[in-house]
Amino acid sequence: GRRSAERLLELHLQDEGQHLRHMALSVWGTATMRNGGEDIAQLLALIGVRPVWDGPTRRLVDLEVIPPALLGRPRVDVVLRISGLFRDAFPQLVAWVDQAQRMVAMLDEPDDLNPLAAITREDGFQGRIYGSAPGAYGAGLQALIDSGAWESRDDLGEAFLCWSQWRYDGSAQPTQDRSGLEDALRRVEVVLHNQDNREHDLLDSDDYYQFHGGLSAAAEQVSGQRPQLWFGDHSRRERPRMHHLEKELDKVMRSRMLNPRWIEGMRRHGYKGAFEMGASLDYLFAYDAATDRVPDWCYGALCDAWLADPVTQRFLNERNPWVLRDMAERLLEAANRGLWSGAQPQQLELLKDLVNSSEATIERGALSG
Repeated sequence: GRRSAERLLELHLQDEGQHLRHMALSVWGTATMRNGGEDIAQLLALIGVRPVWDGPTRRLVDLEVIPPALLGRPRVDVVLRISGLFRDAFPQLVAWVDQAQRMVAMLDEPDDLNPLAAITREDGFQGRIYGSAPGAYGAGLQALIDSGAWESRDDLGEAFLCWSQWRYDGSAQPTQDRSGLEDALRRVEVVLHNQDNREHDLLDSDDYYQFHGGLSAAAEQVSGQRPQLWFGDHSRRERPRMHHLEKELDKVMRSRMLNPRWIEGMRRHGYKGAFEMGASLDYLFAYDAATDRVPDWCYGALCDAWLADPVTQRFLNERNPWVLRDMAERLLEAANRGLWSGAQPQQLELLKDLVNSSEATIERGALSG
């Protein structure tokens, strides 16, 4: 966690020419179970607090503020968006993080070295841990994406804010505090999500775009500024890496989604393989809807490699015509919404034809059944 925090700060300083002061971090319960709390260790390092361990048991027993002279940089104000599972499984970690942030907020340090303390002196302490309502899970974006009931990123940001406005501090009941969440996100310069293994990627699940993309959309809505989006690779703990979201998406596109061996593998899995292809396209589209960070070429490349390729098109039509129809409709939606601005006329014509032909295939199957 400390290594990845240092790497993020180093890269941000290189890119922006100034120290990172305000950021938002998304953390999940499943990842925390696997990695022993690397995201929380990262947060503590960013705000300049270190854990105190009981020697024999290796239990966390206290927190210690790192002095400015030893820290050697400004502390970072970190807004933490926890998942529903994290909230349920790790209330003690929520309490420790809240305690750490309160300790930092009450320090008598210059504003330029401690942005959270500066905010606290002006407005009083506002907690920095937010999540969904008790008993609720997710981030509120999936229903909008699936139904198409959104017009702009502001709609997705609004859904995230409505879903994430409960402030947690480890006590029994959270506090509904939308204004506090908006104030915290208004200052955010960076939104970060970490991945702790390489068994899946950010286009394997709707959770990535909901939490990472949702945080970005919400921060942009309340501030009018697009935050930098970082993706942390913690799969090798001794050597964590940080990438801009654009680079991570490029890597997933080239190494998996456009990889002929992966496409061939999906064809071997029949109906389910086609379903996985369609889901990955949906997640790419949703990430773009929430962040506007998916380059135009991705849509054209998938259209050509998946739907215009005779072998793959025939596979989809024979094994899962519903997915073929949905993928064609999704690409048309991307073009209609301006996410795929470089769509060629012949590509759009192909997609319209595929919608009609797959509908006919589905109807024939229903009639014959």
